[in-house]
Amino acid sequence: MADTPQFLTLKRNRDLEGMSGRPWVRWLLFGLLVVVIALGALNVFGQQPETAVADADAARLEVLSPDDLRSGLLFMSRFVIDAKTDLDDATLVLDPDWLEGVTLNTVEPAPVGEASRDGRLAFELGHIPAGDQYRLYLHFQVNPTEFGRRTHDVELYDGDTLLARIDRTTMIWP
Repeated sequence: MADTPQFLTLKRNRDLEGMSGRPWVRWLLFGLLVVVIALGALNVFGQQPETAVADADAARLEVLSPDDLRSGLLFMSRFVIDAKTDLDDATLVLDPDWLEGVTLNTVEPAPVGEASRDGRLAFELGHIPAGDQYRLYLHFQVNPTEFGRRTHDVELYDGDTLLARIDRTTMIWP
C-alpha cells in the first residue's frame, strides 16, 4: 500500500473527522443549484417572446421578441408593420443596444437598404402600400459574456416622419 501523501491526513481527509457539523453547507449549495435549474426550467431566465404594439394613424407596429435572455441564447425577433396609408419610404430604426453584446445572424427578408441613424440601426424597407403587411425577421445570438439590462426601443418612420415608437427593456441573464 502506498504511503499517505505528505499534506494529507487520514483522519481529516479520509475519515472526515471534525467535519460532521458541515454537511449543511453542501446541502445548501446543492439546494441553490436545484433552485436555479428549476427557475430556468420555468423560463424565468428567458426566451419566452412578448408582444409590444404601437398603433398610429398611418401604421400599426408590432414587435415580438423575448424580454429576458440568457448568455449564448439564439433568439428571433419579428417586426410586423400594418400600413393603414401608403408608406413611401418605410424605415425601421433599432436602438444600438439591439446589437450591444449580441450578434445579428440573419435578416429576412433583406431590406432595401441598411444605414446608421446617429448610431442606431436603420432598415430601409421601401414602399409599403396601404392595407399591406410587412414582416421583418431578425435572428440573434447573445454573446456568452453578456449580462445586464438593455434598451431595445424600435421606431417606425416614413421618410423623416416618426409614425410609431415602442419602448422596450431587455434583461440578459448569465
